[in-house]
Amino acid sequence: MSYDFQGKQILVLEDDALLAMDMEDFLSDLGVNVVGPVSHVDAALEKINVTDLDGAVIDLNLRGELSFPVIEELKAANIPFVICSGYAEVPGVRAQLDGLTVVSKPCDFDNLSHVLANEFSLTD
Repeated sequence: MSYDFQGKQILVLEDDALLAMDMEDFLSDLGVNVVGPVSHVDAALEKINVTDLDGAVIDLNLRGELSFPVIEELKAANIPFVICSGYAEVPGVRAQLDGLTVVSKPCDFDNLSHVLANEFSLTD
């Protein structure tokens, strides 16, 4: 199943350079205009404030820096997002993500495309 992501502006917040490049390539192949990737909360917040985003894919734990400020900013701006993280299952963290869409790492990109399409209300 393929979805029409053509022209969507999606922020990628990921601190693992190899995974960020893979995600950028995958999203670009779907027709996404990738914003970033960025690897720090401050850089993500700046992109949110200066870019007309359609959505975001964010890692939760950025080398010890948690991306909750980014989550709050995205929610406040009504920008749909997906959390792609292996850190989301840590006791105490999962409760803070209640009601949010989380894809566990290692990330299955085909599954991610379905999850993104659902979050962005895209049809195939």
